[in-house]
Amino acid sequence: MEWSLYRCGRAGHITYAPDELPIRAQVHAQTPAGELWQCLRCGSYVVGDPQASGPAASAPVVRRGKEIRSEIILRIFAVERVFRFLLFAGATYVVWQFKRSRLSIEQEFKNELPVVRTAFRELGYNIDRSSLLGLFRHALRLSPTTLTLLAFALGAYAVIELVEATGLWLAKRWGEYFAMVVTSLFLPYEIYDISSKFTWFRLVLFVINLALVLYLVITKHLFGVRGGKEAYDARLRSESVLDEAAKATAIIAAPAGAAAADGTAGPGKPTASTAGPGAPADFTAGSGRPTVSTAGPGMPAGGSTGLTPNVSGTEFGSGAATPPTIPFDRNISGSAEVAP
Repeated sequence: MEWSLYRCGRAGHITYAPDELPIRAQVHAQTPAGELWQCLRCGSYVVGDPQASGPAASAPVVRRGKEIRSEIILRIFAVERVFRFLLFAGATYVVWQFKRSRLSIEQEFKNELPVVRTAFRELGYNIDRSSLLGLFRHALRLSPTTLTLLAFALGAYAVIELVEATGLWLAKRWGEYFAMVVTSLFLPYEIYDISSKFTWFRLVLFVINLALVLYLVITKHLFGVRGGKEAYDARLRSESVLDEAAKATAIIAAPAGAAAADGTAGPGKPTASTAGPGAPADFTAGSGRPTVSTAGPGMPAGGSTGLTPNVSGTEFGSGAATPPTIPFDRNISGSAEVAP
């Protein structure tokens, strides 16, 4: 499944016009229908004006491919956390109301218990042996202070689950760390709980929590695993459409630099043209940069960019030696943000 196209189909495309002319030429094209700009997420060319513009280093870092699949997986875990929040929030409300109305509940229980006991006895069941009834009687014997502490503990756990669900749903870096740490803290107790009394329900909950911890640590490079945050950010940069455009630009620029060193253009060598407005003064063949004819506003006289757009979204020059690139720092400070 093409996850980038799936996300663009639901949330729309994201286009950006970089100020650097060589990189802009790679993500822009002109047709009779109008301007085309390459989507930063799916790599498709979209008709219309770009949504934003500026230096390439200021472009939004957009999740693509497997990162979108990872985000969907985290949202599945987030939904499971929401169910836990609702369960413990409901338990908190029940305990709090029980504390406030314990005396009246106890009196009502004593009044109705003989009727209930008789009804069940006629059905052949002795209600006095019920573990549920024993638990209810134990709850009636709890002090108000104990009930208050129990309500606060349940409420605190409900809030933790809500924060965890929010961080996972938004795919925030802090949410991934928070979910991993909190879930790990409860794993020893869950192991003890299963060993003391095995149930399939407890085992399923333990497997879900263990899977979440391992998934976050391995795929998100938490706590320095597999290179840590630097490796994670480098992977996001390597999947960027603008970075692919910069690599393609450098590949085209390499022959121009070699030709300038020889003093000749040679057949097929790109040459600089600054006939149109917008061409920088130092944009020459000898600079080792790709050349873009700008007979129109940033366009060649023939109505095209002069460079072949990277329509497929894949890197140029597969298998060839890596040429020098046009550097620009993405300055990723955290997890990639998906534009709405």
